[in-house]
Amino acid sequence: MSLSSLEKALDISFKNKDLLQQAFVHRSYLNENRDFHLQHNERLEFLGDAVLELVVTEYLYSKYPDKPEGELTAWRAALVNTKMLSSIGRELNFSDYLLLSHGESKEEGKARDYILANTVEAFIGALFLDQGLKNSGKFITTYILSKLKEVLEDELFLDSKSHFQELAQEKAAITPTYIVLKEWGPDHAKHFYIGVYLDKELVAHGEGSSKQEAEQNAAKNALAEKNWK
Repeated sequence: MSLSSLEKALDISFKNKDLLQQAFVHRSYLNENRDFHLQHNERLEFLGDAVLELVVTEYLYSKYPDKPEGELTAWRAALVNTKMLSSIGRELNFSDYLLLSHGESKEEGKARDYILANTVEAFIGALFLDQGLKNSGKFITTYILSKLKEVLEDELFLDSKSHFQELAQEKAAITPTYIVLKEWGPDHAKHFYIGVYLDKELVAHGEGSSKQEAEQNAAKNALAEKNWK
């Protein structure tokens, strides 16, 4: 698909079209297209990551002067993590513009999430080089900082596993344990179904594409099941 359609959808016009194109070049594509005239997007990703963190940090610092560092750090992490950035990449249809190897183009799940999240950062890096901090900051504000309300309302910034452990030790004098009850899928796209226990009591289940994600979801469900705030 032509990148001009992406520019139109985002209402952004790049002066240097090669920068825009490079943001969507995955390393694997160059393994099969060695004569391609651009490099892969990893350097742009490195730059975009720094621009993103600066803009989000400055916004949170200015917007919430009474919030402590730890709380702002948790909010920022929820805004710029792989899960959030990959979901934004999907919303913006970035997959339609990616240049991937034949093998990578078939990957889905967690592997595609990482690629999409990295591409969002690379796009921010390219936009910064092309149009400076003002316009790259505008993009971040429109598509990423706009998710802050969702982060706060759904408490996406919480480390549910740590929170549940603290409350379980406080209220029941028990340290929770997590047991994989079921797993399925190929190695590159595993899915886990995990139970969280207080002693022998199965409190709740959680699912995820990694053990860590499934444990977090199990802990979040356990907090709700116990009605522990």
